[in-house]
Amino acid sequence: MTSTGRVALVTGGNRGIGGAISLALARDGADVAILYRRDEASAREMAARVEKMGRRCVTVQADVGDHEQVKAAVATASQALGTVDILVHNAGLASRGLAIAESDPKEWRRVFDTHVFGAMYLVRELVPAMRGKPRGDVVFLSSAATFRHPPRYSPYLPAKAGLEAMARGLAKEERKNNIRVNVVAPGVVETEMGKRLVKGTLGVDDIKTLYATYPFGRVCQPEDVADCVAFLCSPGCQYVSGQVIYMDGGLGGEVPVKPG
Repeated sequence: MTSTGRVALVTGGNRGIGGAISLALARDGADVAILYRRDEASAREMAARVEKMGRRCVTVQADVGDHEQVKAAVATASQALGTVDILVHNAGLASRGLAIAESDPKEWRRVFDTHVFGAMYLVRELVPAMRGKPRGDVVFLSSAATFRHPPRYSPYLPAKAGLEAMARGLAKEERKNNIRVNVVAPGVVETEMGKRLVKGTLGVDDIKTLYATYPFGRVCQPEDVADCVAFLCSPGCQYVSGQVIYMDGGLGGEVPVKPG
């Protein structure tokens, strides 16, 4: 697998799943633009790791839910690295886990701004230029929760479902332009967000106590997700587009339970 000569833009690419994706794409030869909303220190650290691999990297601070900030960020990244031909929209927000009838409309707007409108802004600013490249790849990060729609996942779950619908439509629109569009939808991943999720939903303080209840004896790792994203963008993956790939070890979207 090689992405040598390609330019990737990864939102939330400074840490967690996004950081692992930045490293995986750099490993495969791509130069990387890291968009981050906060934590400049982690963005600089990730850029140094990418550059140590011999790849170019630029970090740009931007809120993907703000169209003007996305425009400026894309312009900065493109000027530094060239035309982006791999877009990975990984940046996301969790929600408070309330029932729909109890949820706050302001929270819905905030979560949809990041997941859905952010994806649309990025597509508007990047996909037209991708059409002139030999190949383009768009990968959205969703959630395995969209498989079974568990309760109290709003507005996070509706936002991710909307993101998946957008990806399927975009895949059909851009197929003629040799642009592939796919979604990677992991279950619980061992990141800071994943740790907060299991603590809030299951009362689990140590995510490793869930290992025994998961397929393959562990929860999903950031590198598992990153390897899947890198494969989708590789020359070895030519005939996959418009797909949602669930990465929950075969749980089929089931919500995990606390051991015992």
